[in-house]
Amino acid sequence: MVEILLTGRDLTIEQVVAVAREGATPVLAPEARTRMEASRAVIEELVARGETVYGVTTGFGDLSTRHIPPADVDRLQENLLVSHAVGVGPRADRETVRAMLLLRANTLALGYSGCRPLIVERLLDFLRLGIHPVVPEQGSVGASGDLAPLAHLALPIMGRGAVEKGRHEMPALIALREAGLEPIRLTAKEGLALLNGTQMMTAIGVLLLSDAERLVRTASVTAAMSVEALLGTDVAFSAAYQATRPHPGAMSVAAELRHLLRDSQVIAAHHGEAHKVQDPYSIRCVPQVHGASRDALAHLRRVLEVEIDSATDNPLVFAEAEADPTALATGGGRVISGGNFHGQPVAQALDFAKIALAELGAISERRTALLIDGRLSGLPPFLVRDPGVNSGMMLLQYTAASLVSENKVLAHPASVDSIPTSANQEDHVSMGATAARQAREILRNAEMVLALELLCAAQGLDFRRRLSGGLRPGLGVAEAHRRVRDRIEHLETDRELGADIAAAIELVRTGALADLAG
Repeated sequence: MVEILLTGRDLTIEQVVAVAREGATPVLAPEARTRMEASRAVIEELVARGETVYGVTTGFGDLSTRHIPPADVDRLQENLLVSHAVGVGPRADRETVRAMLLLRANTLALGYSGCRPLIVERLLDFLRLGIHPVVPEQGSVGASGDLAPLAHLALPIMGRGAVEKGRHEMPALIALREAGLEPIRLTAKEGLALLNGTQMMTAIGVLLLSDAERLVRTASVTAAMSVEALLGTDVAFSAAYQATRPHPGAMSVAAELRHLLRDSQVIAAHHGEAHKVQDPYSIRCVPQVHGASRDALAHLRRVLEVEIDSATDNPLVFAEAEADPTALATGGGRVISGGNFHGQPVAQALDFAKIALAELGAISERRTALLIDGRLSGLPPFLVRDPGVNSGMMLLQYTAASLVSENKVLAHPASVDSIPTSANQEDHVSMGATAARQAREILRNAEMVLALELLCAAQGLDFRRRLSGGLRPGLGVAEAHRRVRDRIEHLETDRELGADIAAAIELVRTGALADLAG
């Protein structure tokens, strides 16, 4: 099993995916432990001296003016988690919870949160032992971080809340006892350290990005298949043409299309024909539209790479004299209260990704519409022999249209909304968790839209081969068609298409065609 050394400073998106989905094991690095111990010493000194520090010796949010006596400092932290665990709605899936556990451990390992290494060790115990807190997905406004979801994530540390272990849900206390672990009693600052942060929106975002990057490559494959089935020309994909407007995404997509269409006998046979001077935009503009989506996802990657290795807690503890000297000084350590928990950077990037993924589906649906329209495609109407008696693939476009329309609603940016909370103390919020959940839904819809195009493009290629006298499509397209036909038979006459659709969705979601893009 792969082991990942957790330093707080160099965790990668690929490592998060490996822990969430592949069972890789994170281990706290010795240097991270040392940093945590140093910041913890600052907190303990603050409490001993009776200093006023937000969330340590004061209440939270609008209650920050309430001083907490030393005898109640520990109880304050436990009460914080219990009172904030008010999430509702569907539960986060296992992969998301595992990513949240890892990301929370990583930000604490940076050593700016003032909690004991024991807290990170327990989060890593949960990952190692397969103890997954039950985390409702709804309830975060994404400003003081994903408060409600993170409260549910942290409750089991104290033996509270519920967890899933294997296929069974149980009280956290029972799961701890079965694993030979004792509940941890939180002390000063530790509840707040576990609560403040963007780990739900970031966890969903990281997993979404991994899937989306695979999807954009698959989209090149389905588009190339449609180009061949529709007798499209490849001249608009030339390197010289793309270099005149060198957006990175467009150039990458065009290169993938050229690779997929290489040595196409079909394209060679109709080069220069008058009716192929210009294709419809959904064919001709694939590099520009798919490429823009790819560039948007590249932006999301850059934001997430920063976020996963950032301190998103509040306040932050600087164990050495590295902070603003105007901050609270306590024997060489400093504490600064700020806004690193605010989810706006991640929320806006996720909203951008929502638009990108929605458009990937929208242009795919347009290619599907071309494929089934015999007046435009030159193929049998609705891609079936004896149309009229058979409806063929008519309704696949209906389903794609429904999903695309749904995505248009979901693509409205969540981050432009804000509802003040905590008696107007927290008067601007990011809605980042909402953006993340919407982006994930759009991704799933886009995957299904592309799967429907895949079915129609494969069917169209069958007919194109017959109509062209057996001419072969490009090498990449031919291999993609072969892989589809290994799983899904040609539609000769009407049949129930549910199994075909499910198989096509699996091909898209698993990335079974993505490698063909080159």
